[in-house]
Amino acid sequence: MTAGGPRATVPRRVVTGHDAAGTSVVLSDGIVPVHRFMPQDGVGFYEIWQTDDAPAPIGPAEPSEPTERTLRVPPEPRGTKIRINEFFPGHVGPEGRQSPVHRTESVDYGIVLEGQIVLILDDSEVTLGPGDVVIQRGTDHAWANRTDRVCRVAFILVGGAFTDELLDLLPADARDSLMTRGPHDHPVKEDA
Repeated sequence: MTAGGPRATVPRRVVTGHDAAGTSVVLSDGIVPVHRFMPQDGVGFYEIWQTDDAPAPIGPAEPSEPTERTLRVPPEPRGTKIRINEFFPGHVGPEGRQSPVHRTESVDYGIVLEGQIVLILDDSEVTLGPGDVVIQRGTDHAWANRTDRVCRVAFILVGGAFTDELLDLLPADARDSLMTRGPHDHPVKEDA
């Protein structure tokens, strides 16, 4: 689904599979079918792929488009998700951030593709640029693009589970405040 707003090039997605003879083939090749712009937050989402379990079942063809769901964060507990987010300039609030502070029970690999983004943690901030990778391990965090250019970050999210040792360190209500749906959790479908 697309919604108005500034946009860089929509990512291309190539999905492989097998034909009736077991030969490797391309099942689809085109722009990412689910993409959405949230003008109130200055963020764009390109949902690339997701799985719901591990090991992920691999058949000859996918039965349906796996990204035509919600913008849920994190993935299912044993699932994965890959998305590209665009953080547009001019959307940093008075608190100095663009996204809400949130924590997810997942391991998230963030790879900056272009631009610059600030990772905001409880005690510090880290500025990331092209080629930088952050491994987000269930911590409270937020994001801010404080530049005048779009920042694109590829996120690979892997469902996780907090250990008892970590839960002993966190506030008693930490699990109650986990982001389990997403700031924009509603079904998304491709525009015709």
